[in-house]
Amino acid sequence: MLQNDQILFQILKKEIAAAMKISYPGMNPEISEWKGQEIIDFQEELLGKVNSRLSEKWFYTHIKSENQSLPRIDVLNMLSQYAGYLNWADFRHKNSDSLPFSDTLKKTDSVPVKILLIFLLTISLLFILFRIINTQTYRFGFIDADSGEPIISSKIQADILLKDESPLYYVSDKNGNIVLRTDQSRIRMVVRAPYYLQDTIIRILKKFNRSEKIGLKVDSYSLMIKYFSQTDVAGWQKRRDQLNRIISDEAMIFQFPDLQEGTGMELFNKQEFIDRMTMPASSLSKLEIIDSKYDHGQIVLLRFKINRIKE
Repeated sequence: MLQNDQILFQILKKEIAAAMKISYPGMNPEISEWKGQEIIDFQEELLGKVNSRLSEKWFYTHIKSENQSLPRIDVLNMLSQYAGYLNWADFRHKNSDSLPFSDTLKKTDSVPVKILLIFLLTISLLFILFRIINTQTYRFGFIDADSGEPIISSKIQADILLKDESPLYYVSDKNGNIVLRTDQSRIRMVVRAPYYLQDTIIRILKKFNRSEKIGLKVDSYSLMIKYFSQTDVAGWQKRRDQLNRIISDEAMIFQFPDLQEGTGMELFNKQEFIDRMTMPASSLSKLEIIDSKYDHGQIVLLRFKINRIKE
C-alpha cells in the first residue's frame, strides 16, 4: 500500500503543477524544478485558496528530493484540496485506476476467464475429435425373414429417426444395401421395401461389426395382388372372392399418376379396384405395389402404379 501511495503522491504533484499553471501560465510544469519565486508563488496560492502554508524547507524535503516518506495526512489533505479534491482519501479513490496494480488486478481477473475459455475450447476440440474417431460407416443388407434369401432391390427405403430432429432419408443401392455413416451407438430406422411389411428396426451399432443383415416379413397380400396382375383371368370369381376378403370395405386405393403420360392421381374404392384386377388388360402385368397398410388383417390403404410398357 505504501508503494501505491507514493505513486499517487507523484500523480498529485502533477495535478498541483497543472492547477498552478491556471493562475501562473508561465509556471514550469515540472514541480520538482520549481525554485525561488515559483515556490513563493505556490505558498501564496495555498494561503489564498486553502488557507494553509508550507515552508520552503518542507518543499525541498518532499518535492525536490527523493524522500520516500509521505507527508503527514493533514498536508496530503490540504494539497488534495488545492488540486480540487475533498481530501487525500477522495484523491486516492478517484485515481486508483491509474495505479499499476490496477492493470495487474485486471489481468488477474481476466485469468479465470482465459482459463475458462481455454477449457471450453479444449472440450470442444476433444468432442469434435471424439466424433471424428467414432464416426464409422455401417452397411445394412436385407433378407426375407422366412426364406433367408437376400432382398435385391434398389427401392428399399430407410428413415433414420433422430432425437429432436427430422428423419434422415436413405435409399438402397442396386444390391439392396443401405450405407450409413454415423457416430451414434444406437439407431432407429423405419424400413420399407416393395412387397415387404414396413418395420421399425432398432440396432446397437458395433464398431467391429459394421455389416448386418436385417430380416423383413413378406407383405403377403401385396404379393398376392401382384401375382393376380400377372396371371390370366381364369377363375375370375375365385380371384374376386379372395380380393374381397383381404381388402377392407373402407379401403382407400390410390393409383399414382404417370407424369410422362400426363395422367393424374386416381382413387378407387374396393369394388372398383376388384373390377379392375379381374378385367383383361395387358397393362395389369406392369402393376407395382408401392405400399400398403393394414387393420385387423385387411388392407385399408393401398398405393400402386402401372409402369409404362416399352414399345
